[in-house]
Amino acid sequence: MRKHLGQLSPSGRPRAVTAVTLSDKHAEWGEFSEYVGDEVRLPDIGARLCHYLDSADLVVAMGGGVGTLHELTAALYYASVIRPVPVWITGTTALRLLAFLKREKWLFETPTRRLDFLSPIGSAAEFTARLRLLTGRAEDGA
Repeated sequence: MRKHLGQLSPSGRPRAVTAVTLSDKHAEWGEFSEYVGDEVRLPDIGARLCHYLDSADLVVAMGGGVGTLHELTAALYYASVIRPVPVWITGTTALRLLAFLKREKWLFETPTRRLDFLSPIGSAAEFTARLRLLTGRAEDGA
């Protein structure tokens, strides 16, 4: 979340992420990325998903397992119906999924259900540039 942009990681990069995780999974999943500036631990998947969608400034989907698929479909619904939080789709698997959802008409735009919250991002360089623009750090090249 943006409130953490002032904190810096050991490598000098901003800690702009709040990790929303399950209370009993931290040891199993391992340490967080250096970009994590804060964490929220919740008791179950439902509480985690609700918290994460209600407070997210940005949802990034990259690929993963069925849990990631569940979170992505929830984010797509949430962003198109409840609150237009930006959803970025990146990585080969996630981009193929997005193409499939559009091709099969599981995801389509109408005058009352726009998809302008959704951004496919095809490369690490594009992701970095978009993130810098979003966080206001485009000018410093950090």
